[in-house]
Amino acid sequence: MSATLMVRAVLISFFSFLLTPWLAAQSGGNSTTTCNLDDGRQLYVRYNAVAAGKEKLANGKPWAPGGSAMTLFTEAQLTLGSSVIPIGAYTLYPIPARGNWSIAVNKNVTAGAAYDDKQDIARATMETAQVDQAADTLQVAFAHVGARCTLRIYIGKAASFADFTAK
Repeated sequence: MSATLMVRAVLISFFSFLLTPWLAAQSGGNSTTTCNLDDGRQLYVRYNAVAAGKEKLANGKPWAPGGSAMTLFTEAQLTLGSSVIPIGAYTLYPIPARGNWSIAVNKNVTAGAAYDDKQDIARATMETAQVDQAADTLQVAFAHVGARCTLRIYIGKAASFADFTAK
């Protein structure tokens, strides 16, 4: 096999690996939220907008809404807490708790794969509060200020926030 064909095969395999979660997310019932950085780079999250009463959130257990992890795509190197997240595709797992929720960024993007904390590249405590008006469905949004995109997750009366900062 020539070097050119080998390079093409590697590139096709690499991009197929990155696109697998995105293609799986196209199966319906999914939502996307985007943060546009000042320099034009983006980060976005795909997730299942599940009904609040239909999901059982177990304290301290990673949550995959609708049975599928949220997917983070980033065109910028990010920080979450003290961890650095390289450009690429990742799975996100909110971790509900009685006090503050946490969020885990995991490098395993294989569709349908079980959560494995050994694959986490970042984990941070989220600021969490109770809101007066309950969200009927899972809502995920970004708030953008400068180089910071604050991920906001609302489900029922829980509201949790985590800052992703572009480098």
